[in-house]
Amino acid sequence: MDINADFSLRVVLHGAAMAWADSPVAGVQRRMLDRIGDEVARATTIVRYAPGSRFTAHTHGGGEEFIVLDGVFQDEHGEYSPGSYIRNPPTSRHTPGSTEGCIIFVKLWQFAPKDRTHVIVDMNKMGKIGDLLRPGVAVTPLFEDERETVQLEHWEPGAQVQLTYPDGAELLVLAGDFCDAGDHLHAMSWMRLPRGGRLAALAGSQGARVWIKQGHLRFIDLPIVL
Repeated sequence: MDINADFSLRVVLHGAAMAWADSPVAGVQRRMLDRIGDEVARATTIVRYAPGSRFTAHTHGGGEEFIVLDGVFQDEHGEYSPGSYIRNPPTSRHTPGSTEGCIIFVKLWQFAPKDRTHVIVDMNKMGKIGDLLRPGVAVTPLFEDERETVQLEHWEPGAQVQLTYPDGAELLVLAGDFCDAGDHLHAMSWMRLPRGGRLAALAGSQGARVWIKQGHLRFIDLPIVL
């Protein structure tokens, strides 16, 4: 299964407006944003857990990165409320589920095979640093290594955010809204910019909180090995 598998294209999807599709697990539904593969896939997805639903225990051979958007996500390692940012590296194992139900944004099979860095961050409790080169923008660093940089950006109302991403980028709106190239992105909207892609965003009247990941699109051919 290939969904938005041409990484040379700019893609904008409004996750809040997409239809839910059932997964093979009862009570778990998803909105597929991009995907290469079938049930074991390099994938970016919005996933909804119904109250009381859960997966069986499994190992993430290619790693798992996710943000809790709504509700409380749970596994044997803890409970994660909205604003939690988690990186479970390759070889990590858990039994995910949700007693009350939740929605998460999740990326699978996109880690370096030897990555063993485990990250658990509550973005609501982290500070932010003003960007001196971009008026109206502040940044909360989340993760960085030789492959990628992940951060939460806080855009003030009316902020103009103009950047070129040599190695591409992904953006997920967590709150507020902005416009770019004729598209109006709001909470749960997702944008993927190709390598060399340019962002010329104008934040809305409430500003915007935007999760941004860049650098990783140099590595879109990560093999999936069962």
